[in-house]
Amino acid sequence: MIQRIQTLYLLIVTALMAVTLFVPLAWFAGDAGQFGLYAFSLKTSGGEAVQPTVYMGILLVLACVLPLITLFLFKHRLLQIRLCVVEMVLLVGSAAMEAVYYFLSWRVFSDLAFHTQGFKPAIALPLVCLLFVYLAARAVFRDELMVRAADRIR
Repeated sequence: MIQRIQTLYLLIVTALMAVTLFVPLAWFAGDAGQFGLYAFSLKTSGGEAVQPTVYMGILLVLACVLPLITLFLFKHRLLQIRLCVVEMVLLVGSAAMEAVYYFLSWRVFSDLAFHTQGFKPAIALPLVCLLFVYLAARAVFRDELMVRAADRIR
């Protein structure tokens, strides 16, 4: 059984960010065919990469790996809190990067006579993870306060 709730929160963040690495974030359709925006590229429906989005992919990988690293630093609560703040910055940055690449991909198709686009649910996962990282940081901070209170009693 998991004794610390922040462990569960950080595992959820890791799992959700791993999902964003492999599922489409947005879709575009037009005269040229159907395309999907993934973490590392804009791909055709056949899987052929049209436009690289490597910077967004790297940011999403970092946002996926950092909570996993933070999990194993349970003896260093203040470092865990700092890494949670870094993770929050990465998540906000990845959400912004998703918006930038969506806009850039949209501009590629806006010249076509017929085009349509839309979001997939996975594009919102960094914002959902932001909530879980905040809850994890708050739980780590509560643990730190408990340990300090116990040290004062002795």
